[in-house]
Amino acid sequence: MSTLIFLYLKYKSTVVPSYFFLQIDVDNEILSFYGWWQFAVCLFAFVGLLAIWWHIGKRQNDFGQVWLALSVLCWSISGAVEVYYTQNLIRVDTSLLDGWRSILSLLNSLFILLALPWFRYLPKPIEDIIKSKFWIYIVGLPFLFSIVPTISKMALGSSLRVISELDVYYALLTLGFLGYVLWESFAKRRLKILAWLSLMTIAITLIAQFYKLTDSSINLTLFSAIFKTSLIMLFFALALSWVKELAENVIPESRNFFLHFKRQKKSNGKLEQSVLLKGLPGATGRKVILTPALYELFLKFASRKKENKEDWLEIKPKNFDVEKSYDINDYNEIKRLLIALLDGIFGKENWTRDHHLIPLKNSLFEMSEKRERKIRLALPPQNISL
Repeated sequence: MSTLIFLYLKYKSTVVPSYFFLQIDVDNEILSFYGWWQFAVCLFAFVGLLAIWWHIGKRQNDFGQVWLALSVLCWSISGAVEVYYTQNLIRVDTSLLDGWRSILSLLNSLFILLALPWFRYLPKPIEDIIKSKFWIYIVGLPFLFSIVPTISKMALGSSLRVISELDVYYALLTLGFLGYVLWESFAKRRLKILAWLSLMTIAITLIAQFYKLTDSSINLTLFSAIFKTSLIMLFFALALSWVKELAENVIPESRNFFLHFKRQKKSNGKLEQSVLLKGLPGATGRKVILTPALYELFLKFASRKKENKEDWLEIKPKNFDVEKSYDINDYNEIKRLLIALLDGIFGKENWTRDHHLIPLKNSLFEMSEKRERKIRLALPPQNISL
């Protein structure tokens, strides 16, 4: 018995110093606090994003916010996993904790990538890729190649470093696309400060991903808390900017649209030809300066409507009568006029075909029901001022 007591005291005094247990307690407290924070904050953000979608996005048949909300939910579940395993850190194999972290990180990245096709403004170089039917394979196959080895590592209890960091490589793919799309979304809505903040957040997130390749757990926890908070705020800012756009950029019906045509000489002696458009929400009027050719075309539509005579304008057919004069040479003239109006109202290319171009065309113009290649202004005559 005395021998056992002697060995126990020797073990306590030489092999396991007291600061070892103190360090474990401190690390446990930090990870536990971080886990509870991540679980509660991300769960609240998930419910908030889903609530915005339920009230607005559901009516628009837009599921982008659902995927973003699910990505935030993965962080919340990861926080709950942190709390569970930190209570049993000494007794539990840490490879299981690392494995669950990797799986939830991979799911978070996957859901963000699945949300991108629903974004209204996508950069031209990658728009065709994100909108293509192959996007699910582009993001799905790397996900499978990353998650299968991770699950295998958890089952076998392996600790191979390359396999455990596969979520980092998949996150780099996600951050590349997400940063580009967030910049475009905020910039096209004329929210440049938020666009720059999105780039800063992506940069911090990249640093956090590279920290995963090191052994600095405290710094990783700090960076993780910073970038997750920043990304959640950006997701809410993105949702609110979308709501703002829906409220301000709604194309009014024909009876609520007002046009005021004006020619005036500027101080340099040049003639400026413009149209003031009224009826758009959030503005008393939008002044659009047009080229002489487009102004004359638009004025021709307005004059015909205002004079209460034959207000149809005829578009020249392919096999046209050479002895007959036509009002419009081809459909492209109408398209160029609509694009010039949209650029003047919302800013150059800060609009989309489905949400702006087609509604504006339907509000301003109407085609002949008999398909006679005839078109006229749809506004009431009293809404036009020459």
